[in-house]
Amino acid sequence: MSSGNRRTLILNATYEPLGVVSDRRALILVLNNRATTVEQSGVILHYSTGSIELPAVIKLNRYVRIPYRHAVPLSRRAIFARDGGRCVYCTASATSIDHVIPRSRGGGHTWENVVSACHRCNHIKADRTLKELGWRLRSLPREPVGAAWRILGTGRADARWVPYLKPYGVVEATA
Repeated sequence: MSSGNRRTLILNATYEPLGVVSDRRALILVLNNRATTVEQSGVILHYSTGSIELPAVIKLNRYVRIPYRHAVPLSRRAIFARDGGRCVYCTASATSIDHVIPRSRGGGHTWENVVSACHRCNHIKADRTLKELGWRLRSLPREPVGAAWRILGTGRADARWVPYLKPYGVVEATA
């Protein structure tokens, strides 16, 4: 695997997830003693006088105060992560997203109105409301909060990141 496309989870000194950086940036932080490797990636980078293993997770050596928290971007990947990859109607594996209140009926494309669904349920529901079908949601959809969700909403998560994201409500890596 090329080292140019890998990403590293970066944690604050308190182990709070801050974001994701390139493997190059992570390595620079570690080599300059600004961060410590917490989990190795298994990828070895060879250079003229030796080699070094790239980190999968690093922790900053000093606490960084984050003054402003951005909203979690609404994406298919983030919706699947929030709903555990399961259909909110029947718990089968989710393959699509559904608007609880159909857009054709004025429902918005918002965290509170978009859920993960299997193909079967999405097809049956079509542009009808839950009340018309007699269906119920397993839980109310809402916007996830925190850095862990921003990380999952923007790309693929490494399985080694899960223990550091778990305290923030993430149960599994996204594929």
